[in-house]
Formats: sequence, structure tokens, C-alpha cells
Amino acid sequence: MVIRRMVHKLGYRFRLHRRDLPGKPDIVFPKLHSIIFVNGCFWHQHKGCKYATVPKSNVAFWTEKLKRNVQRDKENIRALKKQGYRVNVLWECETTNIKRLNFKLRKFLDNKK
Repeated sequence: MVIRRMVHKLGYRFRLHRRDLPGKPDIVFPKLHSIIFVNGCFWHQHKGCKYATVPKSNVAFWTEKLKRNVQRDKENIRALKKQGYRVNVLWECETTNIKRLNFKLRKFLDNKK
């Protein structure tokens, strides 16, 4: 919600969770042909993040599940880029620093190819 409010405040209009696109992206800017995924650090295994841990019980199951999530993300991003979309991935842990997040959003959205 933080990202959606910020993007709207910047004057951009978007669509949510387009089912016709690979990975059902979180935020789609049809006019800009751009996409933003907002990934949870645990579920999508944000490299180097303290929240990207593997549970201590049932380790084999969780390792395989999280690895599949990361692989699926890569495949979806590749497919979207092949369709001509610009893709940006924002991480859950990045939503706490509002100034930095605002800068990243502006940089991505203002740079129209």
C-alpha cells in the first residue's frame, strides 16, 4: 500500500495484478509499458536480507519451495522483458525508508526507456 500511495501521489496511474501477464505483476503502468513487483523478502529470498531465512523445521521442504519461487520470478521477469516491459523489483524491507523508496520509484518511472 505504501508504494501504491506513493506512485499515485507522484501522478502515475496504474493497474493492479494483471492476470494476463506472466507472474500477475503487482503494479502495471500500461502507458509506460512498465511493471513493479513488490516482493516479500522471505517468500522471494532477497539476497543479503536478514528476513530471507529458511525455517529450521522441515528444511528440505522450505528450501525447495523457496528455490522454486525464486526460479519462477526469474522466468516471469524474462517473459515480461521479452514482451517489451521494463521491470522493477522492490523488496519488502525497502518500504521502511520512504525517501529512498521515493527516489527509486521516481528514477524508474521517470526514465521512460
